[in-house]
Amino acid sequence: MPWRSDLWRIGLADAPIAAVAATGGLERATIRWLEPEPPFTFLADPFGLWRDGDLHLFAEAYDYRTRHGVIEWLRFQGGQNLAERRTVLRETWHLSYPFVFEAEGETWMAPEAHRSGRFTLYRAARFPDLWERAVTLDLDTPAIDPTIFRHGDVWWMAYSPAGSQSFKQGRLHLAWSEHLAGPWRTHSGNPVRIDRSSSRPGGTPFLQDGVLTLPVQDCSRTYGGAIRPLRILELAPGRFEAEAGPPLTAPASATPYLDGLHTLAGCGEVTLIDVKRIDRSFGGLAIDAGRRLGRWRT
Repeated sequence: MPWRSDLWRIGLADAPIAAVAATGGLERATIRWLEPEPPFTFLADPFGLWRDGDLHLFAEAYDYRTRHGVIEWLRFQGGQNLAERRTVLRETWHLSYPFVFEAEGETWMAPEAHRSGRFTLYRAARFPDLWERAVTLDLDTPAIDPTIFRHGDVWWMAYSPAGSQSFKQGRLHLAWSEHLAGPWRTHSGNPVRIDRSSSRPGGTPFLQDGVLTLPVQDCSRTYGGAIRPLRILELAPGRFEAEAGPPLTAPASATPYLDGLHTLAGCGEVTLIDVKRIDRSFGGLAIDAGRRLGRWRT
């Protein structure tokens, strides 16, 4: 971490996710950027749902002083003005990537929590601020950026494995189940894809020209450097074939956050994104030194 901190900023693009992918980027989209967070903190990994005309956005809130992520909720009245914001999910382990979706008459969240050593699917006991653990699974690896979707008559989960940075950033695993509550089975071909430029999930799957498409991160240059649309040509418990499209990068309007883009989440007529700037100031070094000193004293 010394001399380098990845700082993210969320944007709301006024275009459906398939339209963003079809045009090859975000330069033509009107984007409303959230205000930057206080120094050395950020919001990232935005996902959202619409309820009663309001946009409910969930995101990772991270502070370099603690290096611990929690899930924040932001309500935009009419999808425009920020009306409420608070923390809605906190665990003793780091949380990020709050993938939210509706299914079976319930609202679910599948946050990234690989430091817990397992995958946990949460159910909204009271939307949007009370979440309960509904399903806990031990897969073939703790799931990083788990992304759940329905394909045919089966539930699928795309995720990256724990391990080295090359594993986290450059491998794609799959699991499937007939029911959300399981049992879940891992794909016999795991890892189904090994490519640092197009493997780690980065948003909500969507249909483009009738083809199931998964946003994946391009980490070939830097972590979360861009998003690529991964077109899934064949998907079955024993088969997988896909091809990656060209990268979607941070638009000019994101300046100075032009060092990365690692979420593309569809939410009706809006697409949620996050962009990155890399901070190499001595402030990051001082925060890291202070955190280490405090840990040593305890």
